[in-house]
Amino acid sequence: MDNEFKPCSCENCEFREVVFSTLDEDKILELCRFKEEQAYRKGDIINHEGEKITDFKYLKSGLVKLFRRTSDGDEQVITITRPFEFVSNLSIFSEDKYKYSVSALEDSVVCSVRLDFIRELFLKNGEFAISLMTRISKINDKIISQTLDIRLKNLAGRVAFVLLYFTNEIYKSRVFDLPVSRKEIADYIGMSSANVIRTLSDFKRDGIIKVYGKTIEVVDINKLEIISKRG
Repeated sequence: MDNEFKPCSCENCEFREVVFSTLDEDKILELCRFKEEQAYRKGDIINHEGEKITDFKYLKSGLVKLFRRTSDGDEQVITITRPFEFVSNLSIFSEDKYKYSVSALEDSVVCSVRLDFIRELFLKNGEFAISLMTRISKINDKIISQTLDIRLKNLAGRVAFVLLYFTNEIYKSRVFDLPVSRKEIADYIGMSSANVIRTLSDFKRDGIIKVYGKTIEVVDINKLEIISKRG
């Protein structure tokens, strides 16, 4: 990459307020020299488990899943996440290779910043270091909390939990296109695809949801919340 300053929207980027708010204008302009944006189509792999970590990556738009392969070759979905969360970066200060894979569940845009630049900022700017580590710690806490919550629930409670997660946190709407397959839901909650399909059918029969192909409408969110809590 050349040393010319390139046109950059970092100064207006919503992400700046998330973690780069501690940087002055000169550092923001310098950041632009080391930042690239890349578009991914649904299903594309953003990074592979075992790849060398060379960049700090964050999701600017879209939706991604963090997963790993089991010894049997099956997929274990760890979390599904929205923009401005750092699931690609959980190991950047402790490992030289990715421990997990990340793929796009929707058309997505990922920003990459050279890792050596982030490390330099980390060492020279205490506020930035605290801000970044706090953000990454919150993501870790969220993943652990979700995993524990899911494991404590029965099948119906787990499926209800996932539907509420998409409703309340991802799309903030009771009507949405489900971005994952039944198998991906099963991989996420540790159940079989057949059990997920049956449970969704039960919810539909009981009037809790309506299903129009890939589109889900949560009709009775109160019942869904009760099932999730009691599950």
